[in-house]
Amino acid sequence: MGRLDTNNRISTGPSIPVPLQWGLGAWMSAVIAAAFLYVPPAAGFAVPDAARIVIFHVPCAMISVLAYLVSTVYAIAYLKNGTIASDAKSAISAGLGFTFTALATVTGMIFAKVQWGAAWNWDPRETTILILMIVYAAYFALRGAIPGTIARARISAAYNILACVIMPYLVFVLPRMMGGLHPDRASLSIEYRIVMGAAMIGFMWLYIWLFRIHVRISEYEIAWRRARNV
Repeated sequence: MGRLDTNNRISTGPSIPVPLQWGLGAWMSAVIAAAFLYVPPAAGFAVPDAARIVIFHVPCAMISVLAYLVSTVYAIAYLKNGTIASDAKSAISAGLGFTFTALATVTGMIFAKVQWGAAWNWDPRETTILILMIVYAAYFALRGAIPGTIARARISAAYNILACVIMPYLVFVLPRMMGGLHPDRASLSIEYRIVMGAAMIGFMWLYIWLFRIHVRISEYEIAWRRARNV
C-alpha cells in the first residue's frame, strides 16, 4: 500500500509477507523446543528446571523498553510534523510496550513463586516495573480523558517524552543500585544465552509484526471516520 494523499492519515508500507509470518511461528516454536530440550537445568536456582522461564521473561522486558523508545520517537515526530500518523504510531507502540511489560511481570511472578516461594516480594525490579506500568497506564488514561484529536496528541506526546526519561532509571539504574533477589544473568550457561538471544530476535520480530498490523487497522479506522464525515 502506498502513502495516502493527506498528511493527517496514517501510511504504511506493504504488509509482512506470509512466508515471514510462518517463519516467525517456526522460529518461536524452535525457541520453545530449545528451551526445554537443549538448555540444561540452571545451577544455583532453587528449582533448576523452572529457571527456563527467564528465557522468555528477559526478552519480554527488553522488547517493552524498545517499544517505549519507538513510541517516544514517534511522539517527538508528532511534535515536529503534527501528523496523525505519528501520534497513532506512538500510541500503538506504547500499547505494545505495555503488553510486553505485563508479560514480563507475569512471567516474573511465576518465576518468583517457583524460586522464592511467593509471586510478589517487593524486590526492587518488581517494584520498579510496577511503577513503570503505572506510568504508562496513566499515559493511556490521559489519552482517554482529553477530548479533541490535536490536544490529546500534543499533551500525550509531551507526557510520553517525560515517561521515556524516567523509564531507563526504573528499568536499568534503580534495580542495580538497590540489589535484590534477581539473579545475575552472567551466572547463566552459554546454552541459556544462545536460546535467550534467539528468543529476543523472535519477540522483536513479533513486536514488528504486531506494530504493523495495528498501524494498518488504525489507518482503516481513520479513513472510515473521514468517509463518514464527508
